[in-house]
Amino acid sequence: MKISARAFAFTFVALAFVAAAALRAQDPGPLPPFQPPANRMPVVRLWGDRFLSALALRWAEEFHAAHAEWSAESNLLGDGTAMPALYTGFADVALFGRDLIATDIDGFAHVLKYPHLAIEIGTGSLDKPGQSPALVVFVHRDNPLAHLTLAQLDAIFGAERRRGAPAAIRTWGDLGLGGEWRDQPINLYADDTHTGPSQFFQRVVMRDSRKFNWERITEFKNLRRPDGTTDRAAAQSLAALRADRFGLAVANLHDADSGVKPLALAASDGGLFFTPTRENCIARTYPLARPILACVNRPPGLPLDPKVREFLRYVLSPAGQRDYAREGHFLPLPEALALEQWRKIE
Repeated sequence: MKISARAFAFTFVALAFVAAAALRAQDPGPLPPFQPPANRMPVVRLWGDRFLSALALRWAEEFHAAHAEWSAESNLLGDGTAMPALYTGFADVALFGRDLIATDIDGFAHVLKYPHLAIEIGTGSLDKPGQSPALVVFVHRDNPLAHLTLAQLDAIFGAERRRGAPAAIRTWGDLGLGGEWRDQPINLYADDTHTGPSQFFQRVVMRDSRKFNWERITEFKNLRRPDGTTDRAAAQSLAALRADRFGLAVANLHDADSGVKPLALAASDGGLFFTPTRENCIARTYPLARPILACVNRPPGLPLDPKVREFLRYVLSPAGQRDYAREGHFLPLPEALALEQWRKIE
């Protein structure tokens, strides 16, 4: 059977319209924005720092005792899992024993289009490895220096001097030491700059500068020994300092001995100097005590989920803060700071 050219063209166009209509029927249109599932279960789900497991267990027990209709459960697999679990709806509270990093902050904001809410719920330990120990600045035992301000520390480690020091500090003479010390350069030892302790140091001391005094700094990383134990970066820093009379190290008290000397620190020029003690860390007068954070999802203009609010209220309450003493290493907040954090969740 012959088909005219005109009939063929008409048939082709008709079939094209039918095909297009079929495709439109299958086309779902633009993808909807991601929305984490709402947690309507009577459970507060905790994700984050595994070293907080003992505290989280006690908090869960006490929270349930006070609110029989609610409970709490832990999935503390590490800091790196905390924020993704929060913004994908698997967690109600993300617990951190370190400073938040760019992927934590940006990941949440990118997915949900608004910022997370961060609450300080405690203080890191004085000297327990893995439990956010306070950072301590050490010199060799022969060094006569006794204290530093954070502005001086910034001028020693950094290149931008965001704390306002008038000049870079590169020799011991720049700190007022004379004799054999005056012209000797300050050799620096510290954790790798990408680690949690170093990022805390960059935020608090260097005011988020990333420009270090690279000429003099030696970085250390945690190393796995053949027997499975860890040679901690802080221990390596102090070992290097013991062998270097003209060195300065940032580490923690756990690995300190008589070969090194901790310095007292002042948060500001003209301020009081404080040594790293348990009492000074709890009071936050020692400026390098580290915070423990809880991050939650609170959409703009909306209150917190009631069970999450009540859980955080318990943690910040005197009873919840006393749980730190029972745990033994992490430290509570000073009362004024606990009240300040309480107001954030109201």
